[in-house]
This record gives sequence, C-alpha cells and structure tokens, in this order.
Amino acid sequence: MNTAVTEAILAAKQAKNVSYEDIASILGRHPVWVASLVYGQASASSEEASKLASYLDLSPEVEVALQIPSVKGSVEQIVPVDPLIYRFYEIMQVYGLPMKEIIHEKFGDGIMSAIDFTIDISKEADPKGDRVVVTFNGKFLPYKKW
Repeated sequence: MNTAVTEAILAAKQAKNVSYEDIASILGRHPVWVASLVYGQASASSEEASKLASYLDLSPEVEVALQIPSVKGSVEQIVPVDPLIYRFYEIMQVYGLPMKEIIHEKFGDGIMSAIDFTIDISKEADPKGDRVVVTFNGKFLPYKKW
C-alpha cells in the first residue's frame, strides 16, 4: 500500500475521531492488526475493506488498495529514528540474543513465526508511572533436519 492510502485513512480516522479499538470492533479484528492494515503491513478481505471504507467514508480506490497484498517489513531506514520505534530496536539489540537463547533452551532449534502470530498492547497502572505491556504470541517452528 502506498503512503497516500495510509494518509487518506489516517485523515478519515482523525476526522471521524475514532480509535483503532473502534475500527477493530467494526471489522471484528484486533486493534494492532487494524493499525498494521492502515500502515500497509497487512491486507484486507473485500468484506473488511468494504466495511472500513464505509465506516470511514473512504474512496473506492482506497477500498481496492486495502485488498492488495502488502510488502511486509518495508521500513525506510535500517535503524529507525522515531524514539518509540527505536526503543523496540534497542530492546532487540540488548535482549535479542538472550531471548533467542531462552527460546532455543525451551523449544529447541527453530524460530517464532511472524505469520502465525499475534501481538497485544495493554496499559498497566503503576504508582511510579504507567507501564506498557507488549505480548508477542507466535507459533514455534522447528528447523527441519533432512
């Protein structure tokens, strides 16, 4: 999906003053998946695209564009510069190898699927400052030996 499509959806979302949760309830999807769709990292079925286009008063061209399979992981820079996104990059730099080791220790040699995968983001109240809770849930895929 192109930047113009994302910008059109974000403008319509802001004009209607709705959240990703609101849109997710219309589509029967998770808010993170909806945000992924908006940013061109997922594609919608014709029914989902139609519901979203109707809900946000989007053009038929945007509705069609939502159904095109996306080029996933297409970021403009190797090291992200947005501070929030950079922190996830930093987390992987610091904790990526330890996470890999623990996963291999518990499951064996393999990977966590990013296809059979969900992510959840929640807010946890804390007197010292609210906490961001991010949960990755991916199917383990062992490497095949032949």
